[in-house]
Amino acid sequence: QVQLVESGGGLVQPGGSLRLSCAASGSIFGIYAMNWYRQAPGKQRELVASITSGSSTNYADSVKGRFTISNDNAKNTVYLEMNSLMPEDTAVYYCNVYGRTIAGTLRYYWGQGTQVTVSS
Repeated sequence: QVQLVESGGGLVQPGGSLRLSCAASGSIFGIYAMNWYRQAPGKQRELVASITSGSSTNYADSVKGRFTISNDNAKNTVYLEMNSLMPEDTAVYYCNVYGRTIAGTLRYYWGQGTQVTVSS
């Protein structure tokens, strides 16, 4: 069983910052990529940022220059530093991990989500 524990969400004013964390634990044998998705009310879930085990990163155009994804492979943890937050960043943010199971297969795992609200 694999657990993804997210933290760091909350309410912040426009222009503010938040840092999300997601730690993976349990029966996962090798992590190849860690991602952050978000889903706003009435909208589809979208990929915000991704990072590979080799630290290659990719960002949605809407967050480039404002968000930074990073990881700590030793701790199986991924972070999302969010700066210059805007009301349109309001969403539930989900951690997503692509890794190898005990059976040797590859699959995605999802966290429970953490609410980020940007409002004055």
